[in-house]
Order: sequence, then C-alpha cells, then structure tokens
Amino acid sequence: MTPIRVLVVDDSMFMRNAIQRILGGTPDVEVVGFAVDGVEAVEKCVALRPDVITMDVKMPRKDGVAATREIMAVCPTPILMLSAFTQAGAQATVEALSAGAVDFLPKPSGEVSTDLAELAADLTNKVRIVAKSRIRMLGAVVRLPAGPATQRRVRAALSIVGIGVSTGGPSALAQIIPRLPNDFLSAIAIVQHMPGHFTEALARELSARSDIAVREARSGDQLEPGVALIAPGGYHMKFDAAGRVRLDQSAEVNGCRPSVDVMFQSLARVFGAAVTGVILTGMGRDGALGLRAIRDAGGETIAQDEESSVVYGMPRAAIEANAATRVLPLDDIADFLVAKA
Repeated sequence: MTPIRVLVVDDSMFMRNAIQRILGGTPDVEVVGFAVDGVEAVEKCVALRPDVITMDVKMPRKDGVAATREIMAVCPTPILMLSAFTQAGAQATVEALSAGAVDFLPKPSGEVSTDLAELAADLTNKVRIVAKSRIRMLGAVVRLPAGPATQRRVRAALSIVGIGVSTGGPSALAQIIPRLPNDFLSAIAIVQHMPGHFTEALARELSARSDIAVREARSGDQLEPGVALIAPGGYHMKFDAAGRVRLDQSAEVNGCRPSVDVMFQSLARVFGAAVTGVILTGMGRDGALGLRAIRDAGGETIAQDEESSVVYGMPRAAIEANAATRVLPLDDIADFLVAKA
C-alpha cells in the first residue's frame, strides 16, 4: 500500500515533532515535509505535492486561513486544520473550512499542548479520511438578486428547508446559503456536525456572507422565512407543534449530537410535506433515516451527488435508503431551493 504523504505545517517545533511522532508510527502514513508558516506551506505544497496537509491556524507571515485559500487556488490539496479550542480559534478554523479545508481537529488545551499525544487515534483517523476526500476549487459565490417587493409570492403556510451536513460542510454551505436572496420565503434549519464554539463561528461566517439572516439556534426560537438556524454543537435540535426550537442533550444518535436524523424526523412530524430535506457531504449514515421520514411525509428530498461531495458517505446512505427524490450537484442546490420557494 502506498502511504499517505503528509505535509505538517506549524510554527511550533514542539507541535511539528509531536505530529511527526504520531504519524510516523503509522505504517500507512508518511510525513514528507514540514513548514513553519503559511508562506512556506504554499511553497512546500507546490514542491512536494502531498496527499494531505495538517495546517495550524495561527502562524507568522501568513496564517492558516490565508494559506488554505492560496493552496486551494494554486495546488488544491486536502487540508486538515489543527485549531485551538477557543472562540478565536473556532472562527479562524471555520473561515479555513469555508475556503476549502476538509476537516479540523481541535487541540485540547492551547496552541502548544502536551496533550496532543492523547489525540493520536483521532489524528491518524482524520488524516486517512481527509486523504480520501474530493477537493473542489471554490469560485466566488454569486448572490441571487431579490425580486421587487410587488413580485414576491405569498405563501399561506410556512415552508421549511432542512439541511444536514458533516465533513466538508462549511464549504458546501458557503455555496448554498449566500446564494439565497433576501426575500427567500422558506425557513432554514441546519445541522452541521461540529462542537459548540465552531457552530457559533460558522453561523457568524455564513451571516457575514449572506443576504439572509443566519444565527446559532436557541431554545424558543421560531422558524421564520429567510432565517437560517444552525443547531449548536452538543445539542439536538427539535421542533414543537408551533415551530419553535427545542434543544436538548439527550443521547447521541449515530454517534452525533446534534444529529441530522433527530432534526429531520422532528421536521417530518411537525411540518410534513412542507419540508424540503437536503443531505450534503459527510461521513457515515446520519440523516438517511430522517430524510426518508421527510419523503414518507410527502416532502421533497435532495441528496448531493457523488462528484461534488467532499465525502460521499451521508448522501450515499440516503440514496441507498431510497430517501432522496432528487440527486443534485452542489452548484444546483441553491437554484433549486430558490425556484421551489
């Protein structure tokens, strides 16, 4: 088996050595180079053409976000971000994920941590997953213009778009949410598999890029047209009969909290045929049963196609469960939602 060739990017010698020790002890992974900042990361990416890059966030000269953007433009490569588990680290990580990084791994306690060795299994597993991902060269997002107020359609009942996504999600969401016009008539509920700090940062990042409102959900929030609510990390998102958000920390489903299945099944029970369910890129099977529940309730259901998925696990599972009424490339999903709203 040809080993996965990894470029390690971190301004800390301690961290570079720690990652080298972890990955160097794995027979199917080979560390082929190091970079101490984003400038060198781009140079080494072009010279070495690694299969995966582990990328620190905070570095001198050029940080991990800027380096990710440049790498995706000049030599697209699967990138795994290593982030401090702080609000600032979360925001920068989400920006990098929106720019095309595949996944991230939080450092347990700061930029330089002796606890990183405890994450050895997670690090090697994430490297293997990221190595198998598909990389998309992301172009500029073109926002769709809102029509004149006199031409807006009026809908008697609220329609809902439910979106479930995991690995590769921030960049996929960045190709959908900012393309929705400010007079979009459906409410939007999103589950992205992420810890709490990161879902809050994701909401801010999408809100800054979008004409519709995007925020992290709170218990009691009401689903509203043209507003996207993102389930906070660590909480399942459900809905009561009045369409209000109910968050809880009940047991994980499919190893996830929030779970796409939990949200989709709740939407199907409360709103039935008024729901359009969308399952996007991600590992595993979360969302397949919930998407089928939406279809059985009479709702429209969409699975992202294989070619445009960074990781085709969740869409594939939904298609195999006969849950998807449509299979669409990522670039067509926003247009479909606008036309249907």
